[in-house]
Amino acid sequence: MSADDCVFCRVVAGALESSRVYEDEDVLAFMDIQPVTEGHLLVIPKRHAAYLADLDEQLGTSLFRIGQRLAAALRSSGLPCEGVNLFLADGEAAFQEVFHVHLHVFPRTPGDGFRIAADWRERPRAELDQAAERVRSGLKASRA
Repeated sequence: MSADDCVFCRVVAGALESSRVYEDEDVLAFMDIQPVTEGHLLVIPKRHAAYLADLDEQLGTSLFRIGQRLAAALRSSGLPCEGVNLFLADGEAAFQEVFHVHLHVFPRTPGDGFRIAADWRERPRAELDQAAERVRSGLKASRA
């Protein structure tokens, strides 16, 4: 997908309307048009990046730093907010639908209906240790 075809790049360019909440030279935050809860925000890099791997660390840090600031803002906003979720889907298997990195920041209240269904069962320590070793190997490979 090119930046010309990307809905979020069109928001950044002003070609599509948005309810902007925060903006600096690298990051834009605006209201999600299909909110999970009232106050649902999206934080995006202004430069097109389809996946997390396409961001440099500094830009990734900025994305989450602004997400953290917006979470605090939601708690102080007067909107219903007893908790906050940060959610980022990276890749089709993770249910990413718009292939421009975006961090969801949304307020939570008891009974708001948002759920993630999963098999939340405890795993044996040996299985966890084996997975940890594989991730450590991945870290080494990604730094090379």
